[in-house]
Amino acid sequence: MSTSDAVVPPFLALAVAVVAISTSAILVRWSDAPNVVKALYRVTFTVGVLLPVVLRRGSRAAVARIGRRDGVVAVAAGAALAAHFAVWFESLDHTTVAASVTLVQAQPVFVVVGAWLLLGERVARRSAAGVAVAVVGTATLFFGTSLLAAVDPTVGDAGVDAGTGYGNALALLGAVAVAAYYLAGRSLRRRLPVVPYVTVVYAACAVVLLVVAVGQGYALFSYAPHEWVLFVAMAVGPGVLGHTVINWALGHLESHVVSVTLLGEPLGSAALAAVLLAEVPTVGTLLGGAVVLAGIYLTASGRPAQ
Repeated sequence: MSTSDAVVPPFLALAVAVVAISTSAILVRWSDAPNVVKALYRVTFTVGVLLPVVLRRGSRAAVARIGRRDGVVAVAAGAALAAHFAVWFESLDHTTVAASVTLVQAQPVFVVVGAWLLLGERVARRSAAGVAVAVVGTATLFFGTSLLAAVDPTVGDAGVDAGTGYGNALALLGAVAVAAYYLAGRSLRRRLPVVPYVTVVYAACAVVLLVVAVGQGYALFSYAPHEWVLFVAMAVGPGVLGHTVINWALGHLESHVVSVTLLGEPLGSAALAAVLLAEVPTVGTLLGGAVVLAGIYLTASGRPAQ
């Protein structure tokens, strides 16, 4: 794995990607459309942006080589990604941006656990320690403010209300779903260039989200102009400049370097939420989030290069 043949410096690209994905939660919050519809158009417009690249001869040939078995893998990965977007977007209606983004970013923990349970992969001691720390951090994020308030009533918020707890749980489910997406698509990603890979998986994801949106009776087109601007912004920002660039960076940098760098997303999202949404995290969220991020760092840095 080398950075010398990259047109753009990989670390610069990764920095841009982290900034781009940090805007995702803010854009989701600004939109009043149903969450499934937001996810549908984010993914659909991302495919639309990437499609001209896929239609070039080399990429088109790569897609044409996808067999039935790889097609099933792509659909499975797309379905997992659809579940991730649906539950994570919903979580943002019920908890803070800081808590939601921190918990959903815990996906390396679930990747390690899933690879151990499902694929029989060995877990390094450092990664195992990271999983344990992340579990403690998650519990602290859920209940930390409540425990602090029991000791010192001046802390304020006496606990996690039902809505916040529900939102936190949804964010964790979003982390599980995106871990399933990574595990399902890992073998396919190794055989396909990045743009054909994400386009095929995103197309499968879009179909799943379309079926869900239609099945739930949501309108698909009757939205105000500013909603369409937000849909496009979700696709171009977090979608293309964010996750697609991250997938590209994985071809030029060690995977653990990319995973650790992504810890900047919760920090960036929390800062943007404080400025743009006037949403200041509680003491419990800050304490638990710091422990979760430490666990993610240990988990990601302890994984072997892939």
